[in-house]
Amino acid sequence: MISNSLYHKNIRISGRVQGVGFRYAARNMASSSGIRGFVKNLSNGDVLIEAEGNQAEIDTFIAWCRQGPPRARVDHVDISESQVSGYQEFFIK
Repeated sequence: MISNSLYHKNIRISGRVQGVGFRYAARNMASSSGIRGFVKNLSNGDVLIEAEGNQAEIDTFIAWCRQGPPRARVDHVDISESQVSGYQEFFIK
């Protein structure tokens, strides 16, 4: 059974994830996966993503986050669940 329930995940990615096109690649992946939310760089060099979608969309997107774009090196991905915010699109902050 496929669930249409909406989930909200906070995804924090560390490694070489700034200056490698991570935010733009994440926006493209999110758009093609049906994910809504945002991505932004953090001052400590990490990338923060808030992602909303159904379970299959979220799973696909998180799998991509564990790899990132070609020039990135993902060392760690921390995922937590939060309240759905109702984003209408995926954007870069």
